[in-house]
Amino acid sequence: MTRDLAFGLYADERGLAAVTKLVEAAAAPRSARITGTTVMDPCPYDFLAQQWAVEHPGEDSGARRPVELRVRLTCSLRTWRSVRRTVIASLCPEGPHACAVPWIAL
Repeated sequence: MTRDLAFGLYADERGLAAVTKLVEAAAAPRSARITGTTVMDPCPYDFLAQQWAVEHPGEDSGARRPVELRVRLTCSLRTWRSVRRTVIASLCPEGPHACAVPWIAL
């Protein structure tokens, strides 16, 4: 069955590529097949820019912008949940930090 993983991101091209690689790395060992990737730009996640400003005071956001990354997977619901949990854990490890790529799971 096909299922979508979707994330709102505040990312530049490098950040977007890094998150895509996280999804690929989480999917591969679980035999989930990626059948498509879509980036919606612009998207309605402007609050992620505010998150960036709070977590990175005084830093230039560069080419970051709010985007939605949607990755289509062919896998079971159990596998989809496992991939999603792994990606979320990789995006924001526990402990005090500032996310390199502010995000929201959809």
